[in-house]
Amino acid sequence: MSRPSTAPGAELARELAAVLRGEVRFGAAERTVYSHDASNYRHLPLGVVKPADLDDVRTALALCRRHGVPVVPRGAGTSIGGQAIGPGAVVLDFRRHLGAVLDVDPDARTARVQPGTVLDDLQRAARPHGLRFGPDPSTHSRCTLGGMIGNDSCGAHSLAWGRTADNVERLDLLLADGTELTVGGPLGPRERAALRELPGRAGELHRELQDFTDANLATIRRGMPELPRRTSGYPLDALLPERGHDLARALTGTEGTCALLLGATVRLVEEPPARALVVAGYPDEGAAADAVPALLPLGPLTAEGMSADLIAALLAAGPRPPALDRLPAGECWLFLETGGDTPVEAYRAARRLADAVRRERTAAVALVTDPVEQRQLWAVREAGAGIVTRLPGGGEAWPGWEDSAVPPERLGDYLRGLRALLRRHGLRGVPYGHFGDGCVHLRIDFPLTEPTGVLVFREFLEQAADLAVSFGGSLSGEHGDGQARAELLPRMYPPGIIDLFRAFKRIWDPENLLNPGALVDPRPLDADLRFVAAPHRPLPLALPYEQDGGSLTTAVHRCVGVAKCVDPTTGVMCPSYMATGEERHSTRGRARLLAELLRGTERADAAIRDGWRSAEVREALDLCLGCKGCASDCPVHVDMATYRTEFLYQHYRHRPRPLAHYSMGWLPLWLRAAALAPGAANTLARSPAAGALKRLAGIDRRRVLPVLPPETFTRWYRRHRAAHPAPAGARPVLLWPDTFSDHLQPGVARSAVEVLEHLGFDVRLPAGPVCCGLTWYSTGQLGTARRVLRRSLRALDAAGLPADTPVVGLDPSCTATLREDLPRLLGPDGRPLAGRTRTFAEFLDEHAPDAPLPRVPLEAVTQTHCHQHAVLGSAADRRVEARLGLHNRVLDSGCCGLAGNFGFEQGHFEVSEAIAERVLLPELRAAGPDTVVLADGFSCRTQIAQLAQGRQALHLAELIARALREQAGGAPR
Repeated sequence: MSRPSTAPGAELARELAAVLRGEVRFGAAERTVYSHDASNYRHLPLGVVKPADLDDVRTALALCRRHGVPVVPRGAGTSIGGQAIGPGAVVLDFRRHLGAVLDVDPDARTARVQPGTVLDDLQRAARPHGLRFGPDPSTHSRCTLGGMIGNDSCGAHSLAWGRTADNVERLDLLLADGTELTVGGPLGPRERAALRELPGRAGELHRELQDFTDANLATIRRGMPELPRRTSGYPLDALLPERGHDLARALTGTEGTCALLLGATVRLVEEPPARALVVAGYPDEGAAADAVPALLPLGPLTAEGMSADLIAALLAAGPRPPALDRLPAGECWLFLETGGDTPVEAYRAARRLADAVRRERTAAVALVTDPVEQRQLWAVREAGAGIVTRLPGGGEAWPGWEDSAVPPERLGDYLRGLRALLRRHGLRGVPYGHFGDGCVHLRIDFPLTEPTGVLVFREFLEQAADLAVSFGGSLSGEHGDGQARAELLPRMYPPGIIDLFRAFKRIWDPENLLNPGALVDPRPLDADLRFVAAPHRPLPLALPYEQDGGSLTTAVHRCVGVAKCVDPTTGVMCPSYMATGEERHSTRGRARLLAELLRGTERADAAIRDGWRSAEVREALDLCLGCKGCASDCPVHVDMATYRTEFLYQHYRHRPRPLAHYSMGWLPLWLRAAALAPGAANTLARSPAAGALKRLAGIDRRRVLPVLPPETFTRWYRRHRAAHPAPAGARPVLLWPDTFSDHLQPGVARSAVEVLEHLGFDVRLPAGPVCCGLTWYSTGQLGTARRVLRRSLRALDAAGLPADTPVVGLDPSCTATLREDLPRLLGPDGRPLAGRTRTFAEFLDEHAPDAPLPRVPLEAVTQTHCHQHAVLGSAADRRVEARLGLHNRVLDSGCCGLAGNFGFEQGHFEVSEAIAERVLLPELRAAGPDTVVLADGFSCRTQIAQLAQGRQALHLAELIARALREQAGGAPR
């Protein structure tokens, strides 16, 4: 008989698992993933519950109350103050299962939502009625209504539509003692009197609240400053008689400390059918802020400020977005949006604003009416919270003084004072934010990993708080307090108000069960920082991490929790999360697990103590497809594919590996051997022995093994070149015969030769076998990958071509490996080849920009390979397609789900198929039978062939070669 578990919370976990329909997770992996939000803090919870329904919420709370365990509600986990984490608590993840939009009433202009409803889902439900929810934080694609209500979130359009508190009608609440009630407001005297007469705990609560308010009217009226953005402390002034004793408003912004939200009825506003954007440029952010009060009477929907520092950080992190060309001259810009029933009406409103801007001698202005350009410019602003965690010079910047707010007419002077304070402390930061409401976002390069860094952190925050209060401001104007600012509340409010905060919390939660320490009796702002305990001893690593000072710890701390990776609607990142919905399978979750692994090398308080041998990290990374989507789509460019390679190298070093690492990891050599007798290999692959072969190779039984061609591409090339010598004087180009194009689909490489020779190029091959080493690299077999690449470089050198001869790669994964991973593995030796490697489309675009291409006036859809999206880009492909006259639509399908060996491995088929079914396969089923399917990636073409029921995808080279043959009326040579 096994002994009962003695792990912390084991008894509670067993009781919860026995009665709940949702998931109960008390293991190290889940505790680690939920120990962070988007703040500077780390708190290991006791466990995590993902309630399947409201009954699960009720039961979980009751059991936690019986065990004396605190409860922390959580939405998307994007809180910047530390409100969504709690030490030793049970975290309730509402986003996982309680995210429905229950009803939209267009006549009443209201909607009923669950606590985990994602804002964008509500917007999609309201849009057909011409309505929307007014507040729109930059995290709108993943933040939840419950979290927005907890923090009183705002967003760019609060000028027009207010804060969340302005848009809440009713809240359905569950108190810590199990009482349920619905609150709203504002209320008249008769309604308030009726509430006092309710039976039981509900009536007792209303009597306490009304008596509390009546006894403290003068203190509340004197102590709560009037500001458009005041989200610090409890909004006690909502209880005043002149405010209608508005309990819904009083509970909005209480950060889960008073009650759990079971549901909400929110107000909707009309969505302007047309919009225009005025971008005003000023010499600095102080001048931009000074200009705002004169512009507000013209009624802009937004007045967002964005400094040149943010643009510099953006450019340091990646390629320049074309939309930046629309920014007028200046060092700080205001985004002034207008709306109207028609484009003309929106334009006229924008013209009035633009004319007002021009009256300021130092200002410049641009008026943007194109919706696509507007979205691109707004995307820059929305990425700010992630972008500015890396300063232009490469330093790290962190939250802390994240969203202070002052009266808008005093914002310019406040910003100048804030810059002076930064200089005094030798700190740098990037200010941006909601200038029309006087609210400023600021990430600062606090030296949190240095011995005296915490002292600098505390001293700056205390002085910044005093500065904001001296301007009549609030510590927080949007994100709430949490551990980051609650300790500073006595600098903003008199002692009497602080005492009332405690009393207000006791009325709702006398046992202090709900999110304790988040707002009342807070934990110190400089305790529990996740950076201070980062390992200081150099950790031997296999990869260089040049952008992070050679530190994997610094690399994984790039993740600040903004959680773009848990947006399941668009982009490449993160395909495994899109399929499973599990936080530990997101880029953010994996970064947290790796950070905990590294912490565990030095700290006894880590949940993961077995370092590179961690089973929890291995499980989370097992479903990472290595798509590299996070390296491009994540605002801070967390590169999980690289971290995964490092982990696999360290984890399996001197240990047996999974079977797939030996079969598919060494695929280039197995295919080279099979090419000696392709007929026999094909017979074996389709014989009854194929099932046993797949099991031995770690391949899923449902996968079809590719058919080997009778002749490899390189053999064909030798015959072809002997029969068709290159014409004298033709410009040489070196074609990289990757494993897939050589041994599995030689028609792609033959088509590329056909096209390139038609355009007058002398196509050459390396002097011997080459391989990019990707199959070894992606499985963490780095020693072999390096040896393979060095051998390949020797084969290239032996070809005897000039050093600047362009190299054309046909498979995006191989080409991306040569361009990005080769220098990581071989250092300076790999850079020359990386610099001259091009995709097929890039080569045509750069080296044959004016060459006539055949017309291909067909309908087409394109599945872009993940590595092309993340590393190589597709702009050249679009230009070549335009030259062909191709009517192409690029699918927003993200990863196809195969990802090299991933989709073939045992245990991955269901996830691989689910990823393909998200967008790709439905799009292919809906496409007409004559629609061309383009996919340059071998993996993408294979996934389509195996799952899309008869569809066959073409490489761009195959499409052009086919058109050339049709144009010439003949067959290929």
